[in-house]
Amino acid sequence: MGAGVRELILVGVLYVGYTSSRLLASSAEAPAVHRAKVLLRIERAIELDWEHAANAFFVRHETLGLLSCYWYSTAHYILTAVVLAWLFFKGPRAYLPARRALVVATLFALALYLMLPTAPPRFMPGYADVLSLHSSQGWWGADASAPRGLGHLTNELAAFPSLHAGWSLWCALVLQRNARLRTVKVLGWCGAFVTAAVVIGTANHWVLDVLVGWMVVFGGVVAVSAFTPRLVATSSVETSVQTEARTEAVS
Repeated sequence: MGAGVRELILVGVLYVGYTSSRLLASSAEAPAVHRAKVLLRIERAIELDWEHAANAFFVRHETLGLLSCYWYSTAHYILTAVVLAWLFFKGPRAYLPARRALVVATLFALALYLMLPTAPPRFMPGYADVLSLHSSQGWWGADASAPRGLGHLTNELAAFPSLHAGWSLWCALVLQRNARLRTVKVLGWCGAFVTAAVVIGTANHWVLDVLVGWMVVFGGVVAVSAFTPRLVATSSVETSVQTEARTEAVS
């Protein structure tokens, strides 16, 4: 079995495991709404309660609202997969640390989902569910970004932190580090900030969901980078030893 097929299977298994594990988070709405109210009080205290104004703007501008629905329900998956594939073809030195950081960050987020199920803004009075408003114009239903009729396969209270925001930041970071073209790097950062605006404007996440989503990605990158120098050094020593052995064999 080729390395590409093995990686594809590994990533697929990890994603299915992550998605399935989210269903283990409590679906009790009352405590999740209480946590959302606590989150909102914190945001108001530090003047980060931007959700209501952003949501109202997305509702007033229907074209923006519809485009944000398509972005929310597709970019999260497609962009991450495309960047992973691009890194794979760049080679192990680019791919392995990035893939490990993504896995570690996702596990951090999963732990928070299980410990702190939190209601998104659309569960609260005064916020409009933008995806639900435009559900007749796409494949999603009224259950977050789940395809119509498959809402029972997602836990809508597994929203803190936002991995839409986290994964898009991961894309921006790895493109910043590995892409040669400045345009590609800029597009990566644009994608991250567009995603942050979309998840807030559609009332699927709080501002703090986004910030913590970014934090778990930084945590994953830092955790992996702590071990990467040792792996690189070991690989360099092994290569040096092999080179010396071949030289001696020739002489």
